[in-house]
Amino acid sequence: MIILGIETSCDDTSVAIVKNGTEVLSNIVWSQNDTHKLYGGIVPELGARRHVQVINLVLKKALEEANIEFSEIDCIAVNNQKGLVRSLVVGVSASKALSLSLNKPLVPVHHIEGHIFSSFIENPDLKFPHLCLTVSGGHNLLVLVNNFSEYEVIGKSLDDAAGEVFDKVARYLNLGFPGGPVIDKLSKIGNPQAFHFSRPMISAPNFDFSFSGLKTHIVRKIDEINEKNISYKIEDLVASIQEAIIETLVIKTLRASEKYSIDQISVVGGVSANSRLKGMMVERKNPKTQVFFPSLKLSTDNAAMIATIAYYKFQQGIVGDLDLEVFSNHPL
Repeated sequence: MIILGIETSCDDTSVAIVKNGTEVLSNIVWSQNDTHKLYGGIVPELGARRHVQVINLVLKKALEEANIEFSEIDCIAVNNQKGLVRSLVVGVSASKALSLSLNKPLVPVHHIEGHIFSSFIENPDLKFPHLCLTVSGGHNLLVLVNNFSEYEVIGKSLDDAAGEVFDKVARYLNLGFPGGPVIDKLSKIGNPQAFHFSRPMISAPNFDFSFSGLKTHIVRKIDEINEKNISYKIEDLVASIQEAIIETLVIKTLRASEKYSIDQISVVGGVSANSRLKGMMVERKNPKTQVFFPSLKLSTDNAAMIATIAYYKFQQGIVGDLDLEVFSNHPL
């Protein structure tokens, strides 16, 4: 079965062709980083306009790379749940047009659902049940994944997500956008013990995340350093900031793994590409615990993950129609 997936939740325009849920024939991602880095963050209206401008080109490239004709497509999948509304509308409108013109079924997908199953594409050993940490600029979730479309959220962001803190700190320090990759790179040559920052909620009796207080602490520390003209290395500062964020994520995740007796963990979303997160999770996990990460191309927003979970949803009879709506913050 060949599924065409569309993902336009934020600033990346992506179209993918996936066969039988795991064989990625193409996965084209058109990044808007050059557009938004001028503003230090995502500008929703600009993002939506850019999606409109490039969606047909990205669709064409996906079909060409997969060497697939429209007539060979069996199903259309689209993220219509979770993201910037204007951006989602572009992808959903394109998917409806394809569904109508090709007379093919339309499968709606939740953005985080896509991330959860991005690990399945490259990791056939990942089974049910497993614990999934989804971590990006817009969300942190700890999810017990019991089966396809059967999830239990045991921890969530109460305010700022980890990736958002990376981006805002990078902007405050004039390091560029997106902030995660540049902070990760600088941290590799920095001392993560040079500054101390709190590990928010690591003693709380739950698995929720809260990074707004840490963000405020970081900004005040930077202001204090500048006001007192304290000499420091930027590599040491960002390494210390990264250590606080990553250690919080790792501690909460491994604690949840122990409580629920889960010996398989997947880490997905844009921040899953962070090298320190990968290293610390492997260093601190129980020897019997397996940890799975998607490759970089599947960590960030992409349509292959949308087409992958759509394959299994279609098997369950989950389809939409031309009245399909968009939801900016639909629950998983």
